[in-house]
Order: sequence, then structure tokens, then C-alpha cells
Amino acid sequence: MPIHSINHFFIRAADLEATRRFFVDVLGLSEQPRPDFPFPGYWLGTNGGIQVHIGPSRIPNRQTYYLGTPEDAADGQTGVIDHVAFLAQDPQGFVDKLQALNVPFRPRFFPESKLYQLFLRDPNGVMIELNFFGIDVAPPWGGDDYGRMERVEEIKD
Repeated sequence: MPIHSINHFFIRAADLEATRRFFVDVLGLSEQPRPDFPFPGYWLGTNGGIQVHIGPSRIPNRQTYYLGTPEDAADGQTGVIDHVAFLAQDPQGFVDKLQALNVPFRPRFFPESKLYQLFLRDPNGVMIELNFFGIDVAPPWGGDDYGRMERVEEIKD
């Protein structure tokens, strides 16, 4: 009985509308039907699949609504989760859009895997990774080359 896919992740947004705009206008997700929960929010996805849930961060009793949020939970950044990754297409289209919207991004290329990546942050500081497979040659957007990075040996405590 293996897990076969991810359904969604939830972001406690400091600015609910800015977060919605980022995922819709920058990443191209669309609003999906959402039940009438007792707090505001959005379900966003692509191709009819729900992938991102967002709700306001600073609401009374948020730990009651958001079971992964203790009363003293930090806001912003990604906590122990380093990033959230999406498979994507049309890297040039994304780069053009990000540049037009003045959204900073950091590119990376992994030649062995024919993988090109763009890293950017949402309005809450969550690191978003966009993966583009099948890229044989690094595009001229700069960035890191995983094949040339210094290797790190396992660190034991």
C-alpha cells in the first residue's frame, strides 16, 4: 500500500491575497472549488488537481483550524522543509515572466540529470523550486552547476 502522489501542501499566509496572486499570476495555478471552512482561504491547482492550500496566518485559535500549527509556531520561511518543488514546462517562458514581474530567482543546472531548476520565494518566504527536465545545455540565465559544486562528505554528530 505505497503512497503514490502528493495531494497538497498548506501555507499559513501573512498576506492571503498576495500569496494567492503569486501562485496564480507568477506560477500559473488557478483557483479550485473549496469547502466553506470557518476561515478564509484558497485552494489552488493545475489541471483540476489541488496542490496548494492557503489560509491566513494570524487568526484567532489557528492551532484549532491548522492541526500542524502549534500556538507558538513561527511565521514565514519554510521551517524544517527546505523547499517545495513543482514539475514545470517552458523554462524560457517562466524566466521571461519572472523578469517582467521583477520576481528574483536563482537558476541551477544538473547536467547529469538534464535538469534545469529555478528557485524563487513566495510572499511568505517559502522557497519554490521549478524543475524542467530534458534540458541538455544550460540556458544563458547563469546560475549554479551542480556538477561543479564542491562535494561534502557526510557529517556525523
